[in-house]
Amino acid sequence: KNLFVHGMSKIVTFCLIVFLIAVWAFQMADNPTDWPEYNGDGARSHYSPLTQINKANVGQLKIAWSYASGGADTLQNRTQMQCNPIIIDGVLYGVSANTQAFAVEAATGKPRWKTDFADNGGTTSRGVTYWSEGPDKRIFFGAGKWLYALDANTGQLIENFGDNGRIDLKIGIERPGADNYVVSNTPNTIYKNLLITGTRVAESETALLGDIRAYDTRTGKLVWTFHTIPQKGEPGYETWSPENPRQRFGAANAWMGMAIDRERGILYAPTGSAGPDFYGANRAGDNLFANTL
Repeated sequence: KNLFVHGMSKIVTFCLIVFLIAVWAFQMADNPTDWPEYNGDGARSHYSPLTQINKANVGQLKIAWSYASGGADTLQNRTQMQCNPIIIDGVLYGVSANTQAFAVEAATGKPRWKTDFADNGGTTSRGVTYWSEGPDKRIFFGAGKWLYALDANTGQLIENFGDNGRIDLKIGIERPGADNYVVSNTPNTIYKNLLITGTRVAESETALLGDIRAYDTRTGKLVWTFHTIPQKGEPGYETWSPENPRQRFGAANAWMGMAIDRERGILYAPTGSAGPDFYGANRAGDNLFANTL
């Protein structure tokens, strides 16, 4: 009996060690040296656990390499890069001043690829979004009214996504009297196989609707829509006056990005004002879900 208990104890101990090694390996798979999302992680915490650079040595930093992404043009007001680059497995992905996505080796600055889209709206961009499933690794990138899906290794369009590799973000948010201005200039939010998208629209009375939408990361098909200005019968509709606010007003959009709690499956979306944003006397009420979280 004692030999049996002793043998079982060894087996349990061995299994526990194997389990702990497996847990450690799983945790290490999510590379802590990466910066995999806009502002660091789904919580947008701006935090990295890296400790090599600290208060004692930050003053000794020197330039290790530089990369000229190109595109600056004062005549077209392309004078700045607003992107928060991401780093995945040693590759840095960013956006140039003229709204072209690029990839470089993070350790050396050696270029890997760069897009050359003519139809990009000429807007600034805060970065890109990364998604992977097995060998399928994608970069999602907003430029003008288009949301592109790129092969993360090559920068080539994923042609079976959306309409030959891109989605027209204006489709589905039209309303009477609206203009054509819509841009996805803040990186989108990933939840499982969903690409959750907010947009920047005009701030005037001609603004398009500011709906939040989720697209399938593999196909580009629309999965769900949240109406930030509700339809009749939806929660919040009674907070608008006059009736049919989606016919009268636009915006109430989540243009600045969203956070995600993936364990609970909760999306946190801050929204701006309905249009026009400096005058609200013509839309009485609390106006859900504008100006809210």
